[in-house]
Amino acid sequence: MTGRGPARRGVLTAAAGLAAVAATAPGAQAAESSSGGAGRSRWTTSWSTAQTAPTATDTVASAGLTDGTFTANVRLSAGGAVRLRYGHALGTVPVLIGPVTAGGLPVTFGGQRQAWIAAGASLTSDPVAGLRAAERARLTVETRLPGPTGPLSFHRNTHASHSVDGERTTSVFLLTGVEVTGAHGPVVAVLGDSITEGVGTPDDADLRWPDQLARRLPGSAVANLGISGNRLLLDDARFGPGGQARFDRDVLSLPGLRTVLVHLGVNDLQQPPSQTDPARVLAGYRQLVLRARNAGLRTVGATIAPFGGWTRWTPELEAVRQRINAAVRTGRVFDAVADFDAALRDPDRPSLLLPSYDSGDGLHPNPSGHAALAAAVDRRHLL
Repeated sequence: MTGRGPARRGVLTAAAGLAAVAATAPGAQAAESSSGGAGRSRWTTSWSTAQTAPTATDTVASAGLTDGTFTANVRLSAGGAVRLRYGHALGTVPVLIGPVTAGGLPVTFGGQRQAWIAAGASLTSDPVAGLRAAERARLTVETRLPGPTGPLSFHRNTHASHSVDGERTTSVFLLTGVEVTGAHGPVVAVLGDSITEGVGTPDDADLRWPDQLARRLPGSAVANLGISGNRLLLDDARFGPGGQARFDRDVLSLPGLRTVLVHLGVNDLQQPPSQTDPARVLAGYRQLVLRARNAGLRTVGATIAPFGGWTRWTPELEAVRQRINAAVRTGRVFDAVADFDAALRDPDRPSLLLPSYDSGDGLHPNPSGHAALAAAVDRRHLL
């Protein structure tokens, strides 16, 4: 996708099949959408994404939009009444948002069709009157950005097709979440990297392992907070704030959350500067666990999967990976463990992915490998 500068036209849209949503009476909707209290449904995340700041190569996000249109295809996990969340985590100036539609219906913010989102802040809509989404529905959200917006906080690659002024993109701009009232199973946030984000799976197939986990857990809500290239310990201009830096904003801000699954670490090893001290990585994990427990959340830690076929693998880094995984498996770091290493490794060559799970680069699993990761998460650990 090519940018045309700040004066291009634009609207923000998250695409959805209307067959998956149904109208409800306004009175019933209002009752269901209330949060808290006996007999009332609570809001939970259903779809979510994490943001980074644009670089010079991200032409649309770095230039921003004026009177523009963006369309994103959003696959929900849980269903129910719907409200939207926008974020401008890395922004430097306020942005005017709206009018917005979701599933073709108007969205309001405090009863108004437009609202300002402050730099560094989030913006949550009113419940969308008349809209009830089915579990696993695909939702369309359309947002107009009068602009000029300036650079936009965004997610670079969701592995799904969206559009800006009719031009295809896999990026999502400003929209960070869809929240619903109908979750009746585990509510899980996955703090991860490119494997969580979906690298190794085809666009628009919903075969990322968090998607496949949601399908295994009817009524569950799974928020995919993977960012390609993301690390646990260090920030990066392109790959965003590290897991420790973004934990409060990306994880603790989500409504209705019960469990956080941490799937970070391989980039700390393989991206320069490589982290070769296992104690540093384990200390980073423990800090996330402390912050999660302070918020009343359960933590599940994923072991680091093999990457012996990747270009930057070395025997020294393999030794670090093995030491980190051994400590995680003891059960003294996280509340529970998802052994992604065991799920993906070749038993005859444990530094490598099983060939039938390898997408071809030695690091990222293919859709079958993503299915193996989803199967490696024990439902009992998410409740």
